[in-house]
Amino acid sequence: MGNSMNNPDNRSVMRNTAAFLAEYASLLSGCGSTCIRIEKNTRRMAEAFGVNLDIFIMPAHITVSVWDTDRTCAEMAQRKTASCGISFDLNTRLSQLSWEVADNRLGLPVAEDHFERIKTTKPTAKWEVLILTSLANAAFCRLFGGDWFAMLIVLVSTLAGYRLKQIMLEDGCDIRLTFLCASFFSASISAGGHIFNIGSTPELAIGTSVLYLIPGVPYINSVSDIIYRHYLCAFSRFLDAAVLTACLSAGLCAGMFMFGLKWF
Repeated sequence: MGNSMNNPDNRSVMRNTAAFLAEYASLLSGCGSTCIRIEKNTRRMAEAFGVNLDIFIMPAHITVSVWDTDRTCAEMAQRKTASCGISFDLNTRLSQLSWEVADNRLGLPVAEDHFERIKTTKPTAKWEVLILTSLANAAFCRLFGGDWFAMLIVLVSTLAGYRLKQIMLEDGCDIRLTFLCASFFSASISAGGHIFNIGSTPELAIGTSVLYLIPGVPYINSVSDIIYRHYLCAFSRFLDAAVLTACLSAGLCAGMFMFGLKWF
């Protein structure tokens, strides 16, 4: 037992395994995964590597502990949650990697190589996201009963507001200030339909012009975390989403107030 504990090769492998799993869990958390998915994916790979795992997920950090089956060697690694933004594509690729490791019994070096390639995945083109988001928001307007004029107003206001959001985030602005400014910008543009009596449902254009800012993923993830008893992460995600919702609401109200529109 003493020889196993002092074996440098064994310790090096355990240390690299812990570091890899912590990096993996950190990126998975940063791209918008739920705590239960992080646990399952990381544990799935740990079992394939032949080690036991314990993972401790906090809102801003993730700690991973691994030890061999005879409990003679253990290592721990901690990583800060990656700041990569929500990405369904990255989330899917990381989940696929866990299954590839488990099904094909990939070794740690091969898994690390695949992981490095996933980290270099290019995000969806910003202009594509801008156009698709604007079309989706216009479709929401139609879903709530807006006419074609309202849909056109929402399309234009979303294009302008979302582009402002992209520019501010690229410049490193605080996300709360970004949400407030983008909401104010979109609400101010959409208020034109009400001021100039364009179409028959201008009020719907104002109400739906800021829907693209609703932080739906954090709200959904917080519910999932509550179900699986990750209460700290659930509270953190819910509070972050609530703050962003308050910021976009403040921007919407400021836009309506500036143009003298009645709130009720």
